Amino acid sequence: MRFRLTGVRWVLALLALVAASVTAAVTASAKSEKKYVIGVSNTLVGNGWREEMICSVKAQALASGKVSSVKVANRNGGAAEQNADLRNLISSGANAIVVNPSSSTALNSVIAQAASRGIKVVSVDQRVTAKQAYNATNDQVAYGRLGAAWLFKQLGGKGNVVEMRGIAGVPADTDRHTGFNQALKKYPNIKVVKQTFTGWQFATGGKQILDILNSGVKVDGVWTSGIDYTVVNAFKTAGKKLVPVVGADTNQFLKQLMTTRGLHGAAVTNPATIGGVGTAIAIKVLGGQSVKHWVKLTPQVWDNKTAFGKTQIKANYSPSRPPTYSARLQIKPWTTYTKKQLFACKGP
Repeated sequence: MRFRLTGVRWVLALLALVAASVTAAVTASAKSEKKYVIGVSNTLVGNGWREEMICSVKAQALASGKVSSVKVANRNGGAAEQNADLRNLISSGANAIVVNPSSSTALNSVIAQAASRGIKVVSVDQRVTAKQAYNATNDQVAYGRLGAAWLFKQLGGKGNVVEMRGIAGVPADTDRHTGFNQALKKYPNIKVVKQTFTGWQFATGGKQILDILNSGVKVDGVWTSGIDYTVVNAFKTAGKKLVPVVGADTNQFLKQLMTTRGLHGAAVTNPATIGGVGTAIAIKVLGGQSVKHWVKLTPQVWDNKTAFGKTQIKANYSPSRPPTYSARLQIKPWTTYTKKQLFACKGP
């Protein structure tokens, strides 16, 4: 009898051990499958590029399977408004925040507050200097330099150009202007006859160039910070001969580059899906993985008169997408969503 009781006790002990092991395994699995809350801060509303950026955040969050919700703070404003939005996202329980910054330095103190609470901050499109933040950007200096150098070369190194910038004081505009001036130094016979700030609004840019053309100023070429297809339209409206135009990889500009007779132009890539890259970085860092603190993309120039440019323009244009849609839908190896998820613009 003693032997049988001992055997029963041994079996019970073994079952308890197995149960404890299973419980531990389930608990570990649950911890490994913890889902995160991702915050998004954007301060330029009504801009198709920024809307696509937010959609790419949602799509990547959904595709990852590791995000429970995406909370978006989206309004027009500057650093003060964005700092307020960041504080609200911190208080809302966000585990990470993807931010398109209105300033490279003015958000640093709030970013430090987020970091002190274990919240990861990833700045996309434009860089912040906060040491705690990760950055995922296009090389905006190169964007300005490559497009300007292309334009000046098409003009044979001389002529009158218009520089159409973005928003005064924001990091991307400052960097692109720096790149523009780097190219300008090599072409002393190029004259910048007008400089405008479009606010990265297509209608605004179109009106500005139309006013310049109607004023009688001689324009031999136009460099834009991505406000492009309305510039081409303005030349048509003014009845002026088309000149070389630099724009971004927006869907409607790509169409113009393929179909507008007499237009010689170049699209410099600046993918809005950088938002998805920022989301992927945030998820990796939250999971304990090591990621470079600055992921920088190198822009390409798609000239509609070269074989490479024609191929890229045709491959990236889509008649089903909106005019202001940024053409480059994926940024490998970072983004893993499907086109359907991106276009649906619905997060988890």
